[in-house]
Amino acid sequence: MAMNLRLPEEIQDALKQRAESEGRSMNAVAVRAIERYLADEADRETVRKLGAKYAVKHADLLRKLGE
Repeated sequence: MAMNLRLPEEIQDALKQRAESEGRSMNAVAVRAIERYLADEADRETVRKLGAKYAVKHADLLRKLGE
C-alpha cells in the first residue's frame, strides 16, 4: 500500500542521515521504526490489561500492602 508521509524538515534530514549511515533506504528505516512502535504499544496494552486483571484479583493483598 502506498502512503505519503509529510515530515518536518529536521526529522526528514535526520531520517535521511540515519538511512545513509546504515546503508538502508529512508523507507526501510521508517518501516522498522513504525514496527517497533506498534510492537511496543501492543506490549504496553498487554501489561495494562494484566495489571488491571491482577489488581482486581489481588485487591485485598494490595490494600494490606498499602497500609
